[in-house]
Amino acid sequence: MITRIDVCSFDTALDDLTDILHACVQDGASIGFILPFSSDQARSYWQDRVRPNVQTGSLDLFVFRENERIVGTVQLIPATMPNQPHRADVAKLLVHPSARRRGLGRVLMAALQDRAIQLGRTLLVLDTRSTDPSRILYQSLGFQIAGEIPDYCRNPLEDRLEPTTYMYKNLS
Repeated sequence: MITRIDVCSFDTALDDLTDILHACVQDGASIGFILPFSSDQARSYWQDRVRPNVQTGSLDLFVFRENERIVGTVQLIPATMPNQPHRADVAKLLVHPSARRRGLGRVLMAALQDRAIQLGRTLLVLDTRSTDPSRILYQSLGFQIAGEIPDYCRNPLEDRLEPTTYMYKNLS
């Protein structure tokens, strides 16, 4: 079941969110973090970077629950600049490694897109490491490749740089 987390329910979701982020990074996901990566670092990300934005309403946090446990999450971040009222960023699509290959990413992205449309956003933008399987998922959801930047991010498991792909989807 997909729900949007508000600040009141954030604290009860924190342990599951921490577990998902930690597990995904340990599994090699390139989502801004590299190994070694502790559970405390994962918890700090959610508390320090996400919670304040959920509280102010500048970020929509979606979760997928299975048997009362959160096993997937994604963030919608509407652009705030006056010349971009039509745009939003997609961030941190995470599915716990134990729950992958069951379509949860698709379901989360559908909820995110519905919310974007509800907010009057007609353009979604994201970036993903060019070699990540998520790129194939995004393309299957109708995202187009805008371009690739070489040596954009460090590989989470090895000391080498990798390219990232910028993608977009028109919702209108």
